[in-house]
Amino acid sequence: MIKTLLLATLIACSSMLSAQDLKIISFNIRYNSWNNIDGENGWPYRKASVAKMIEQEKPLAIGLQEALIDQLQYLDSALPSYRRIGLGRDDGKEAGEFMAIYYNTDAVELLSGETRWLSATPETPSKGWDAACFRTVTKARFKIKESGKEFIYLNTHLDHVGKTARAESAKLIASLAKEIEEGTPIILGGDMNSTIDDEIFQSFYAEGLEAARELAPKKHSDNRITYNAYGKDKGVVIDHFFVRGVKVKSFRTLDGDYGVPYISDHYPIEIVVK
Repeated sequence: MIKTLLLATLIACSSMLSAQDLKIISFNIRYNSWNNIDGENGWPYRKASVAKMIEQEKPLAIGLQEALIDQLQYLDSALPSYRRIGLGRDDGKEAGEFMAIYYNTDAVELLSGETRWLSATPETPSKGWDAACFRTVTKARFKIKESGKEFIYLNTHLDHVGKTARAESAKLIASLAKEIEEGTPIILGGDMNSTIDDEIFQSFYAEGLEAARELAPKKHSDNRITYNAYGKDKGVVIDHFFVRGVKVKSFRTLDGDYGVPYISDHYPIEIVVK
């Protein structure tokens, strides 16, 4: 009887501790190409597995990159516990890729949110510097329902061509972090199209943001490739999380089996913070 009570107490304490942890995912979902250039790796063949991954991992929030409106509409239906924030990058409405953030409405409340363009005119749809594409960052402020605590999630996708654009975009994102009051945790994630040793990240470090992969305990972290190119090349690590004001308990690259060979040409990355 005593052993049973002790076990129940330990389980209760474990559940209580885990309830304080925040699980966040960043995922370049790979856009749904109109001409099916991805063949058997196209969105129609992997969309159910993307939803399965999210249902299985149960993140508090997940930031998506490259998502088009039809992909979001599918996930809206497949994930009834989640709502999203974000705008299409081409027109500030539904055209083009979204840097959407889905959040679990059972666990968090959205307090505010906005989309900024990574350009010299961040409040209007625009292309910045030498970028090949319009690029955006989605900013959301959440309140955790259980504790009442707030945190900021920034989700972005830096340009794959323009070196100046990546550097200037990082500065712009860092300026958003600078505006956030001290003491409010910040989680910044996305496809940065840059390895962690790139100098552009100095802008983040200057505002107290640190690389989550390096903050996590070694036994609970990894440095696996994040861009997998559907297995066509050796891949590279270009998706990252940066944090301020939280303790990183774990960092994972989600390269497991979700029912198809690849759920995207990028693997999702996941952090658990406290």
